[in-house]
Amino acid sequence: MTTTPPDNRVFLFLQGPHGPFFNRLGKMLRAAGADVWRVGFNAGDRAFWFHPRSYIPFRGTAEDWPQTFAGLLDDKRVTDIVLYGDTRPIHASAVAEARARGLTIHVFEEGYMRPYWVTYERGGTNGNSRLMEMTIPQMQSALAKSDMEAPLPPGHWGDMRQHVFYGALYHWFVMFRNGDYRNFRPHRDLPVTAEFALYLKRLFLMPVQAVERMLATLRIRLGGFPYHLALLQLEHDSSFQQHSPFNTMSDFLELVIDGFAKGAPRHHHLVVKAHPLEDGRVPVRREIKRLAKQYGVSNRVHFVRGGKLAQLLNDARTAVTVNSTAGQQVLWRGIPLKVFGRAVYAKPEFVSDQPLPEFFATPARPDNKAYKDFRRYLLETSQLPGGFYSARGRRQLMRQVVDMMLMGEDPYAALESGTAAPRQQLRVVT
Repeated sequence: MTTTPPDNRVFLFLQGPHGPFFNRLGKMLRAAGADVWRVGFNAGDRAFWFHPRSYIPFRGTAEDWPQTFAGLLDDKRVTDIVLYGDTRPIHASAVAEARARGLTIHVFEEGYMRPYWVTYERGGTNGNSRLMEMTIPQMQSALAKSDMEAPLPPGHWGDMRQHVFYGALYHWFVMFRNGDYRNFRPHRDLPVTAEFALYLKRLFLMPVQAVERMLATLRIRLGGFPYHLALLQLEHDSSFQQHSPFNTMSDFLELVIDGFAKGAPRHHHLVVKAHPLEDGRVPVRREIKRLAKQYGVSNRVHFVRGGKLAQLLNDARTAVTVNSTAGQQVLWRGIPLKVFGRAVYAKPEFVSDQPLPEFFATPARPDNKAYKDFRRYLLETSQLPGGFYSARGRRQLMRQVVDMMLMGEDPYAALESGTAAPRQQLRVVT
């Protein structure tokens, strides 16, 4: 493994996932010998950064940010920037400036094969990832230089409740402690007060919704009918907004239900599964009922609120999505999949290009061998075991991520050149 000496590295952190992950990452980079700084844009950012001397508050307007950022790069002699997601406006402009200067851009995201891994890439993620331009034969060629087996998933990180908790806590700080950041504007359209209320509501309703979800899933499993899955995403998620042809989730739902009504055999059903973090800001259930009635399939369309996907996938005939990472679970089981947006896994070897009615009628099966090679390639490069939100997940993630950040090559180039660090072989806990 070839690393770049950290003594001359200066890392500038921007916004990260809710919670203490970025603080812990910065602490370990300092322990390795690098200089670390953090720009905070609101009281939520400040609350989770526990090293006051390295904290830089940004209190200007959005129009002030590009000039301020350029000044920070000069003043601190920054060599690397670190951020979570690359599409929110403050990050997009920072990435453009850093790229123009030849700086190293470290981007974190939720795992392409979540929930047991997180994504670490250089330059961009999702639709901006280097994976978008790679072919399966290129990946297979790189894998030929490695004889490792694909790592197994762990037993459980326990991230969901912590994810919701840290989201609610973050928005509480922004609501009630943001006096020093009066110019802060969230990158989403929803006001911070509404975001906080939705997080709090979801936190308290989790037990009730778990029962509702269990009953809905049980009705489907006991129904004895063939069914297709529609996997929804959060409408405000960057993958949906930046890398798909749809403006709203209703647009996607109408396309799917119309295609199902036209193409699926009449004894088949459609199960629409909401994202696990769906919080009610979009009236998904109401839209599904309206569209199912409009297209004459009300008695064949079902809604399941979030939860784990495995139970529903085990008996599904096909699945459709915009570009959800859940598509990877579909392909792993060899189930036909159709996607409509840009996704790192949307390769012609295993994603259908059939018109939607034809897909529901006679779906083409994916090339399972090609997908297994793709999955193994991800697990040996950009997918790191662990999680941002639970303490156990963060501990696991920290065992590997700093070494990868200090490497001279990005994860994909390191595998190609044979310098990639050995991967941990996680074992399933039973």
